[in-house]
Amino acid sequence: MTGSVVSLTNSPTPPVQPASLRASDTPLGQARLSRGWSQHKVIRALIVLADSWGWSIATETSLKVQMSRWENGAVRPGSSYQVLLCAVFRATPDELGFTSTAGTPGTLADRVASLEALVDRLASQLGEVAA
Repeated sequence: MTGSVVSLTNSPTPPVQPASLRASDTPLGQARLSRGWSQHKVIRALIVLADSWGWSIATETSLKVQMSRWENGAVRPGSSYQVLLCAVFRATPDELGFTSTAGTPGTLADRVASLEALVDRLASQLGEVAA
């Protein structure tokens, strides 16, 4: 056999994970990473979903910058993006770190209230779009 063989057990340092599969240790970043999604995949999903709902959102280039800022906790996504991200990840605002109680499970009543608030916001925004 010609060529070199890379040993997986004798390496002094672990391999570096591909950049598209790294994420900040934030709920949003971990939600993406746990699904094995790249930021590009999330951005494309946001664009497709927003388009299907008739919502206007930022360009793909702008969303790439925003996604990084959201995942790093530099800024919190606006309410429209929170709704889109919750839908894309099929997660609650708490699970994605959008509420002040992020990181704590909360009571069932808190989770139900959070879901009801999300549904109300979504219904309101859909009503505005339809009007």
